[in-house]
Amino acid sequence: IGLDSRLGAVINSTLVKELGPVLAATMLAGRVGGAMAAVLGTMRVTEQIDALTAMGADPIHYLVVPRFLACILLIPSLTIMADFMGIVGGYFYSVIILGIDHAAYLNHSRDGVTGFDLFSGIFKSIFFGSTIAIVSCYRGFNCEPGAEGVGKAATTAFVYSFVLILAVDLFLTIVMNSIYYTIYPNGSSFL
Repeated sequence: IGLDSRLGAVINSTLVKELGPVLAATMLAGRVGGAMAAVLGTMRVTEQIDALTAMGADPIHYLVVPRFLACILLIPSLTIMADFMGIVGGYFYSVIILGIDHAAYLNHSRDGVTGFDLFSGIFKSIFFGSTIAIVSCYRGFNCEPGAEGVGKAATTAFVYSFVLILAVDLFLTIVMNSIYYTIYPNGSSFL
């Protein structure tokens, strides 16, 4: 059909807009979100959060805000790294395995990704990071007593975060596409 040369544009556009942010958020939810819920759950079970409150410290300000800021500041760099690794992997697979001409691949790859696409992916990732932090901290603060409750809090933090990441991604994709076509009414997009 002759669409082999367009593969780079489709791969890169998909990675930058959707796959990079969602996969980075999934990694963050699984690794960091579960750990945050487990640590806060352990602190709840061992009454350390109650001790902070008794000393006059605000546990939200002391325990949640740093985790929230860390997630928001960390995930854009993870998204950029995921985008880069996906683009490099897509290039090697397309050129070496599929035998697509590398010059055509690179030319069309640059045509397929705009600055708005990069902004869209990083903008989404910030929302994903905040979702992960809020869900994980909530599950940790409200865990059931005992070691089993802490384990359930960590597991449910990941599951709820993952489902909310997909829901937020759907909503933000609709919003970002509406903004894109409002700004560029004749703009072409591969997604």
